[in-house]
Amino acid sequence: MPTTDLPAPTDAPATTETLSPTLELALELLRRPSVTPDDMGCQALMIERLERLGFNIESLPFGEVENFWAVHGHHGPVLAFAGHTDVVPTGPEHQWQTPPFAPIIDDDGMLRGRGAADMKGSLAAMVTAVERFVSAHPDHPGRIAFLITADEEGPAVDGTRAVVEHLRERNERLDYCIVGEPSSTERLGDVIKNGRRGSLGGVLKVRGIQGHVAYPHLARNPIHQIAPALDALANEHWDAGNDCFPATSFQISNLRAGTGATNVIPGEVEATFNFRFSTETTDAELRERTEAILRGFDLDFEIDWTLNGQPFLTREGALVDAAVAGVRDVTGTTPVLSTSGGTSDGRFIATLGAQVVELGPLNATIHKVDERVRAADLDDLSRVYEAILTRLFADARS
Repeated sequence: MPTTDLPAPTDAPATTETLSPTLELALELLRRPSVTPDDMGCQALMIERLERLGFNIESLPFGEVENFWAVHGHHGPVLAFAGHTDVVPTGPEHQWQTPPFAPIIDDDGMLRGRGAADMKGSLAAMVTAVERFVSAHPDHPGRIAFLITADEEGPAVDGTRAVVEHLRERNERLDYCIVGEPSSTERLGDVIKNGRRGSLGGVLKVRGIQGHVAYPHLARNPIHQIAPALDALANEHWDAGNDCFPATSFQISNLRAGTGATNVIPGEVEATFNFRFSTETTDAELRERTEAILRGFDLDFEIDWTLNGQPFLTREGALVDAAVAGVRDVTGTTPVLSTSGGTSDGRFIATLGAQVVELGPLNATIHKVDERVRAADLDDLSRVYEAILTRLFADARS
């Protein structure tokens, strides 16, 4: 494939005279194979840049996960840039047109490499935006922070969740947060995520009586018992959603039973399911209604529940207004506000009472082979982040 920047060895400097500071940093980050939960020096690169600006850096490792919290400024509202340095595995590398950890910018202007969109490109744009803003406004009002983890693509236990709890314990203030997740769909900035649905998972076990398939009267088949119950759950109307959220959905993701033999009625069946729920209901209500439906089928059951995140919503206000205006100023696009998609670390940060938005590049190739993003979009994204900072802090002072 023709390229304007040929792959370089992992330890080679990631700079050329023709690249912007944002793309130089993006290439440096992308060359590090930071498959979750390994950071592989990505955070050190960011910390070095932030220390030059006078940021106070606090390393916050939890378990085997590296995290850091960095702050610039001394008073006023806090705007945090949040993101993750870890990436998902590449899958079979031979299926990639170019090596996933030897990033390039091809002749079509696409930055290619694992993490280009999710989300090392955003991290580079955040750092360079802050560099320009602090250089122009060294005594800016408010405080600028970074909350960076290497555990977003993994269990998400020792990363942002743990850092947020640490900040909560010491009553750390957090007013605004921009999460660099790839939110755009067709062009940069066309979508801003201003909330997310909650996620409630469950593992349902229904017990029967194992036996021979030729003597069903001596057994009790849990698969037969669970089938109408699952149908009832799948067809239940949980809520109608609202202006900001779609209706709550219930999905079965796995069903497991049997001994492997064709002539044995199993003694147990296990179904894994998930709710993506709106603010029209609560996780407690979903648990109660689910168990009531199951009891109606006279099942011998138990459920192991896991709450992955509560729904959150940032309505129009200071942060949303600044983000929408920043995108419009740089790209000419008026963003759509959306709460669609899966979960993000924003669900943890919102519990601190912060206004939270997700704003990043196109998400069309995230987690895929040949992940890529338009290189010029990262420069524009950096300008958008700088415009948001300017509206919230510099313009507010004037």
